[in-house]
Amino acid sequence: MIALIVAHFALAACAGPLVHRLGRRAFVVLATPPAAATVWALTRWNTAASGGADTWSWQWIPDYGVAVDLRLDALSELMVLLAAGVGALVLLYCASYFTDDTPQLGRFAGNLLAFAGAMLALVLADDLITLYVFWELTTVFSYLLIGHGSEHRHSRRSALQALVVTTLGGLAMLVGFLILGHAAGTYRISAIVADPPEATLAVSVAVVLVLCGALSKSAIWPFSMWLPNAMAAPTPVSAYLHAAAMVKAGVYLVARLAPAFADVPVWKPVVLVLGGATMLLGGWRALRLNDLKLVLAYGTVSQLGFLTLLAGTGNRNAALAAVAMILGHALFKAPLFLVTGIVDHATGTRDLRRLSGVGRSLPYVAAVAVLAAASMAALPPLLGFAAKEAAFEALLHGTTAERWALAAVVAGSALTTAYTLRFVWGAFARKPGLPDTPVHGVGWAFLAPPALLAVLGLVLGPGVGWTDRLLGAYADTFPADPHPYHLALWHGFGIALLLSALAWAAGAVLFLGRTHVTRISRRIAWPTADSVFGHLLLGQERLALQVTGFIQRGSLSVYLATTLLVMLAGQLAVLVVDTPWDGAVRPRLWDNPLQGAVAALTCAAALLCLTVRRRMKAVVLAGLTGYGAALLFVVQGAPDLALTQFCVETVSMIVFVLVLRRMPVHFQETVSTWRRAARIPVALASAATVGVGLWVAAAARTAQPAGAAMVEEVADHGLKDVVATILVDLRAWDTMGESAVLAAAAIGVTSLIYLHRRSEGTMAQEELQGRTAWSLSAQHSARLPQGDDVAPERSWLAAGSTLAPEHRSIVFEVVARLLFHPILVLSVYLLFCAESLPGGGFVAGLVAGLAMITRYLAGGRFELAEAAPLQPGLFTGLGLFISTGVGLLGLVDGTVLHAFTYHGHLPVFGDYHLSTSVLFDFGVYLLVLGVVLDIVRALGAKVDRQIERAAGVLAPEGGPEAGGSPR
Repeated sequence: MIALIVAHFALAACAGPLVHRLGRRAFVVLATPPAAATVWALTRWNTAASGGADTWSWQWIPDYGVAVDLRLDALSELMVLLAAGVGALVLLYCASYFTDDTPQLGRFAGNLLAFAGAMLALVLADDLITLYVFWELTTVFSYLLIGHGSEHRHSRRSALQALVVTTLGGLAMLVGFLILGHAAGTYRISAIVADPPEATLAVSVAVVLVLCGALSKSAIWPFSMWLPNAMAAPTPVSAYLHAAAMVKAGVYLVARLAPAFADVPVWKPVVLVLGGATMLLGGWRALRLNDLKLVLAYGTVSQLGFLTLLAGTGNRNAALAAVAMILGHALFKAPLFLVTGIVDHATGTRDLRRLSGVGRSLPYVAAVAVLAAASMAALPPLLGFAAKEAAFEALLHGTTAERWALAAVVAGSALTTAYTLRFVWGAFARKPGLPDTPVHGVGWAFLAPPALLAVLGLVLGPGVGWTDRLLGAYADTFPADPHPYHLALWHGFGIALLLSALAWAAGAVLFLGRTHVTRISRRIAWPTADSVFGHLLLGQERLALQVTGFIQRGSLSVYLATTLLVMLAGQLAVLVVDTPWDGAVRPRLWDNPLQGAVAALTCAAALLCLTVRRRMKAVVLAGLTGYGAALLFVVQGAPDLALTQFCVETVSMIVFVLVLRRMPVHFQETVSTWRRAARIPVALASAATVGVGLWVAAAARTAQPAGAAMVEEVADHGLKDVVATILVDLRAWDTMGESAVLAAAAIGVTSLIYLHRRSEGTMAQEELQGRTAWSLSAQHSARLPQGDDVAPERSWLAAGSTLAPEHRSIVFEVVARLLFHPILVLSVYLLFCAESLPGGGFVAGLVAGLAMITRYLAGGRFELAEAAPLQPGLFTGLGLFISTGVGLLGLVDGTVLHAFTYHGHLPVFGDYHLSTSVLFDFGVYLLVLGVVLDIVRALGAKVDRQIERAAGVLAPEGGPEAGGSPR
């Protein structure tokens, strides 16, 4: 099974080169995987018909019970034969439908074959999560296929409609799957169907959500808007996706879950009402359209409503009729679409008002169409008749609701007969007053695929009993019926046959009065799909504007208060409802009185933030709260956390200071007394709630702590620093992901700053030539502007003389010169000692970044360029590359990076122990250093230029700046 699925995707990836080399003949090669799947399914017919199943499983996410489970049973057997068999014939049909010079033919071919593979996997999936994955893959590939003619606005719009509607339904379905899996204790579909969970409120909600996904996929009202517009796709796509494959996925899901959930109270009202309404609305709409594909499209909507109604009825005989009708529908609707493509190809039009005499010019094509149309109208002796008789019989002996549904089905069948006659008459009949439409001949290869499908519908009419064993195997999964129905072409005269005759007669009357019917239909017509979709989008845009205007008031304090209140309400609701403190250990105020003192000082600094009016004071006080938290880590005995917190807080304060240089000294927002009085309780309540939540999480533990296992794991490697080892070894992939997020955030922020720089109207000549302080080499620094004569002769920094005398501090320069290299050595020490002592790549990178910041604060941006002459992006990219490479290397041995460990002896340093986790940490070191440099360069050097330009010290005629940055 899995080999067939993989073969579809593998050959789809090669579709482009195949089409480039073979032209349209490549479709014959691409048809081999679905053809092979069809043959394989036929070889498993007896097993499935006997009630057995072939299975295949691979544990995907074992901890959550998610596996890639595949299962071929009776229902899957039928769907595989349709998805693969019709898919193979459609691909062969494409070899005649397209020409070698068709634009993007390779991409189209690959998408079509990949869709066939996704559909094959969907109907074989025996796991809810696996089914959802392939469900969404069919959505993506259908979007690409519908929008194949992307140069046309209508194609793009139609593809977007299909994507939006089916994706929204799929997301709702995913939530339902998660609820069902949790309630049943398993995500395995066969296990859920065999032992369904109790019909609680949660299960009922899940069933409704799953039905939303199924109904949206199968274009059931009110989700039916996307299917008619999807006719913008090439005709082979319509024949496959919208007749035999994609739209059947929703019906398949209803049929798959009906044995387990048909008795849930919400199931039948949704399925019967919406299915019957869709059948009537789709059939009525088909009576007034003139495009042959649109007539079939709305006919498909109508038939899908019929199939959903049958599949969801929930009794054995209706289920048997449903699967028989699924088979019959594929065997008549797919050839009708393919014939429409032939007519369009031969005449250049699909407008039935312009077609006349095509039946005489293309008699074989007309014969195939009449054969398929007769099955759609349920005329004997075709398969459509046998399936429709089974449906009438099942609903006739059902409950009161099912007999009401039967009335809708009979009315819908009359509409089906009417639009079937309209299609055949419009496509092939000779119309009075209209000259015969010129046509060109059609080759046998073009006609063979639809002819084979139509002939199968004819053969399986009298031979429907051959399928009874297979289809009955699925129907027998429902409770036994006292009068089980068996498929046969003739069951004698009865009410079911009388209802069929009534539907034929009413349909014929509707067709004969088509002029009046069309006029009435247009007067009471529902809005078109385009109109509905457009109004929905417009309404959503207006709602978004209103909501945005109401919420986004430009006040950071309001946003923060809103966030805190939502958090406060949610946490309080959980604490009140779940009472998690029951059985919790009584809290202790502190382990050491020093903790209480530090906490009190930290709280005092936080409260003082409420009284300050100067921005710089607020930053300092906020920084003191961070340092207070770091002191708590020190007192508690967590040196790793304390060291990291100190470094992060220092870098953050410096960044704040760099930004505040361009902001007013005082807060400009006027805060009234009542607003300040409202803020304080919100802040205190939020802090108290967070504190209680942390206490509950720590004190109400029911499982064993994971720390002991981590310590033991680290000790097995001969290491001591548990935190560092967790970050770079046991949870290295998490660290790598966080590093990637950090790099992306830094690049995004600095890019916005430099984008603004490029958009400024006034630029210095240096910027116009692309010359910045970062690009100046050491030999250029000698020509940088020098200070005046009162500047000291000795230069403690490489570019210290570029600053104006009033901006220089000799003491700061000397301290920076003396501390720069020791700080860098300390950062390297922290990097390499992390396995046994506090340290690590992250904190070491921050320390190295602080060394660079010191050089910048002492000497300005030119000094920073001299201290780190390489671009910051190089450090960031190289660090991410090294971390990712080492992480991938660790997969060779499993999940840990200590698989590659080296021991040795150095003359001066002695014995050493080096593992690849150190190399991973080195990548983190470079990445953090690059991020710090990038931020300082953007927020420091950029703001320096702005200040100098505002002060008028930037030279107007090129050359570097003459002044320094005020600090």
